[in-house]
Amino acid sequence: MRNLGRLLRPIALAAICAFGLTACAETELLIHTAKQVKGKSDAGSKLGRYKVGSPYQIKGVWYYPAEDYGYTETGIASWYGPNFHGKKTANGETYNQNDLTAAHRTLPLPSAVRVINLENGRSLVLRINDRGPFAHGRIIDVSRRGAQLLGFERNGTANVRVDILEEESRQLKVAAINGGAQQFQVAAAPREAVISHPLPSNGKLAPVETARQAPVRTTPPKPAPVPRTRAPNLPDAVEILPVSPTGIYVQAGAFSQLENALRMRDRLYTMGPTQISRFAVSGGEIYRVRIGPLKTVEIADTTLSQVMNAGVDGAQLIVE
Repeated sequence: MRNLGRLLRPIALAAICAFGLTACAETELLIHTAKQVKGKSDAGSKLGRYKVGSPYQIKGVWYYPAEDYGYTETGIASWYGPNFHGKKTANGETYNQNDLTAAHRTLPLPSAVRVINLENGRSLVLRINDRGPFAHGRIIDVSRRGAQLLGFERNGTANVRVDILEEESRQLKVAAINGGAQQFQVAAAPREAVISHPLPSNGKLAPVETARQAPVRTTPPKPAPVPRTRAPNLPDAVEILPVSPTGIYVQAGAFSQLENALRMRDRLYTMGPTQISRFAVSGGEIYRVRIGPLKTVEIADTTLSQVMNAGVDGAQLIVE
């Protein structure tokens, strides 16, 4: 019996070890699976917070975030994608280049805006959840998917108009404060809702005027609704309308005194076709000084750099 026990002992130990290895392997698999599930759950539960933020400075330029439900601006849009995919946005969300989101320098996070591509008539509602762009001459950075649907992913930039949507933005604020920003769906913005936006009959959009010391904004009238046609080879919600050509200008400033505008024009006339235009705003008159129209974004960027290097820090690109 002793000999039999001695013979069975190694077999029993081997069986125990085999069972132990199997159990360890199963335990390790369960832990690994649990980590994966936990990771997905954690990622889905981290919602962006509502944020306006304090004034901040980037590359010597100050930005002043605010709840501005009258915001409208024309300018140049760019897009950002792979290098930021999966990283945190300014309000704590995880950036997804395939979502319909965008970055803005001063609007509340989150808020809803309509971005209109003035070159092809497409318009798209996007949710602002990040800060940027901080390159001179850009007013908004849209996600890669947003650029695809707006039709400028390949070009990299587009002449656009950006209008905040007050009602949707207020709803987003409430949803974010209550912890449900990412589950909230803007009623007027299906996931890939792209429509076209007509220009006024004169082919021009009302500008956003910026004085050297303080911004002066005029609110353009809402365009009358017009018939829309379905766009081929795009999502069902995409519609196209004819648009008029736009031009790119470098605006050096807007002044209440003609003498100041004349002095600015004299400083810049060698950099391109410089013009002074007068218009009424808030019961007074403003004289704006612009260089343009400029044919391409590249030329506009170069001219803007020249103007800023000449000491005009408040210069900006305007699309009209």
